[in-house]
Amino acid sequence: MTTTDVYDHGIPAEEHFGYAQAIRSGDLIHVSGQLAFDDAGDFRPEDDFAAQLKRTHVNIDKVLAHYGATRNQIISQTVYAVDLIRNAGAAAEANRAYFGAHRPVTTALGVTELTFPGQLVEISCVVDTRLPA
Repeated sequence: MTTTDVYDHGIPAEEHFGYAQAIRSGDLIHVSGQLAFDDAGDFRPEDDFAAQLKRTHVNIDKVLAHYGATRNQIISQTVYAVDLIRNAGAAAEANRAYFGAHRPVTTALGVTELTFPGQLVEISCVVDTRLPA
């Protein structure tokens, strides 16, 4: 079965930058870099790494819910973090809290800046819907 399903949060940045939040192709869902924006598309909270991680995970969960998927079906993630060395402990703690016993493959990259002023983290992932939810 091959199906394609595109998902958007309905925020202005999607149209402005010309991207989809996620696309499903067959059994895989490719999720664009999620970040800490609220339901109106406003980026918050600036300069608070732990709070941004929590909000980013909320936004990942919204994408997953659209497809009837769960975080247990995430097979890989890429984490982009400003000042990764300083924020590595908070990133590890948030990762364990979000995934529990599930352990997707993860690549963490330290970057000098991200799209929005005060943005400290962005996470993209791949989901395999053939895995148990």
